[in-house]
Amino acid sequence: MASGRVDLDGNPIKPITICMIGAGGFIGSHLCEKLLAETPHKVLAVDVYGDKIKHLLEPSGSGSLPWSDRIQFHRLNIKNDPRLEGLIKMADLIINLAAICTPADYNTRPLDTIYSNFIDALPVVKYCSENSKRLIHFSTCEIYGKTIGCFLPKDSPLRQDPAYFVLKEDDSPCIFGPIEKQRWSYACAKQLIERLIYAEGAENGLEFTIVRPFNWIGPRMDFIPGIDGPSEGVPRVLACFSNNLLRREPLKLVDGGQSQRTFVYIKDAIEAVLLMIENPARANGQIFNVGNPNNEVTVRQLAEMMTQVYSKVSAEPPLDTPTIDVSSKEFYGEGYDDSDKRIPDMTIINRQLGWNPKTSLWDLLESTLTYQHRTYAEAIKKAISKPVAN
Repeated sequence: MASGRVDLDGNPIKPITICMIGAGGFIGSHLCEKLLAETPHKVLAVDVYGDKIKHLLEPSGSGSLPWSDRIQFHRLNIKNDPRLEGLIKMADLIINLAAICTPADYNTRPLDTIYSNFIDALPVVKYCSENSKRLIHFSTCEIYGKTIGCFLPKDSPLRQDPAYFVLKEDDSPCIFGPIEKQRWSYACAKQLIERLIYAEGAENGLEFTIVRPFNWIGPRMDFIPGIDGPSEGVPRVLACFSNNLLRREPLKLVDGGQSQRTFVYIKDAIEAVLLMIENPARANGQIFNVGNPNNEVTVRQLAEMMTQVYSKVSAEPPLDTPTIDVSSKEFYGEGYDDSDKRIPDMTIINRQLGWNPKTSLWDLLESTLTYQHRTYAEAIKKAISKPVAN
């Protein structure tokens, strides 16, 4: 761990205590690793599950971990738990990562999705405001909804104009589908908690930063159904495709895989979060897109690239028919809707924090799929080979 560290303005960085809610998830596990390995900060890790940070809590061999006195794991559900306010009072900074953020759940569990992303977040915001604690809240790129460009005629040249599809924190409107399209339950809940946080800042002086992730990708993302998640579960696109590749099944392209997305490597994104943590004067009151516009592909192109990369890392030939098309109704159920593009404008984060992502899509996929193959391939072979009970 480096000593004599300074922020972007040359000021010494003082050690702080961070209460991280949702520390046991994908993003939380990588952020905990970064904080413990490279900073002097202390982490109060709050989550229901701790499997993804087990390696940070328990030494694998003899002796203690070098950071054992700087991390505490608190197993609790933030819903109506009286311990939450006490943990927030103990900290200098609160980071809220807790969420239901899997598209398959937005349709099938809209109430849980709304409660998790809005109602359950209310006490966190309230306690931060009442106790004058700084808050970094994780939102989503989905709060932008659909682009203006998607309402133009398909042959309109304006569809190629960035003004009609690049998403800006301080300028782009939030455009959702009709109420009956319950896919937007997540985005609406996330937008409303953003508005509440912003209002707490305006009226009560809450120091806040809002993070809008654009498809952060890397090891430990989501789960593989039937291995470390429910058999009937449907994770996000990268884990979904990984599951298909591991099982040597065709990758399912929803509505032809024509939606366009950008993907950023988790380690690049965590660098951005660390800059937010350690530069409050530059980050407070800001909303930051965190993504990589250079890694833009259609979902179909992503599937094709993942097939090539996985063949390389696994030394297995691709299937003769690597992809199949399915309808969104068949895959997600009634009420699904989607945005056409999600391309972040990076002006604000570059200006405030000097951050730019570094990792290409091919490299981040190679790193992630190498991890997926190493972690899950044998377990899936065993699961497939087990006889099915009559």
